[in-house]
Amino acid sequence: MTISRLIGTIPSVVAWVVFAAWPVCAQTASGQDAQPAGGSDADLAKQLSNPVASLVSVPLQFNWDQQVGVDDDTRFTMNFQPVVPFTLNSDWNMILRWIMPYVAQPTLVEGGVPTSGLSDIVASVFFSPARPKRFIWGVGPVLTLPTTSDPLLGSGKWGAGPTVVILKQSGSLTYGLLANHIWSYAGDDFTGGASRSDLNSTFVQPFASYTTASAVTYGINLEAAANWEADDAWTVPLNVSVSKLTKFGPFPMSIGGGIGVFVAAPGGRPDWRLRTVATLLLPRGR
Repeated sequence: MTISRLIGTIPSVVAWVVFAAWPVCAQTASGQDAQPAGGSDADLAKQLSNPVASLVSVPLQFNWDQQVGVDDDTRFTMNFQPVVPFTLNSDWNMILRWIMPYVAQPTLVEGGVPTSGLSDIVASVFFSPARPKRFIWGVGPVLTLPTTSDPLLGSGKWGAGPTVVILKQSGSLTYGLLANHIWSYAGDDFTGGASRSDLNSTFVQPFASYTTASAVTYGINLEAAANWEADDAWTVPLNVSVSKLTKFGPFPMSIGGGIGVFVAAPGGRPDWRLRTVATLLLPRGR
């Protein structure tokens, strides 16, 4: 991926961040504290390990997958992943999670060309108890929105299915599992004369993390994705990471990075990845 391509994505990313942040920032301007509820920095850092925490967060995740395509090149993926919780009543919360990927793909086959642009958007809605007991959990629908016509970057299909998360937080430890399954129900069957496969995919993410008193979090997870329409179904990176809660102006921000090794991948590629993440925390409107 060239520097000019990356720079070209910045205005659209900033626009999306502003769009996601505007409602809660307006609440802050009306007199709310800029610090999200949650107590100390260590408490906030620990909540970031909970996918259904009552926090408004705006993560930007950057991935560099290595040894991709015919020239063993680098595939770049930037995920814009805002999370916004809503209080439905005294017993239930609703958490919206949105993943919008920008992908710069190297040449995958002989005679092919590199390409870049938006991939499919994945939107999840979790309904979660406001006062969980032994375990924290959430369940709801997940949707796929076909936001690209390039068959190398997206499915071209509308998809839907169930998603669930369950986790336990005990002291400094957080561990749990997030999973979903998506089937396509509409979309393009052909693009440029080439047929498009239906969506029939599973995502399973076991995760664990440890947060210290100084708001440093050490994490490990698997991001196992299966495409049941393909012969070589599974892509499974094992990721380890470290992050630190700091400040961005008046707002808390988590900065982190890590490395991943692909224990399974189509055609044996890619081999490994680098990852950095910046997550801005915003006050939640009431």
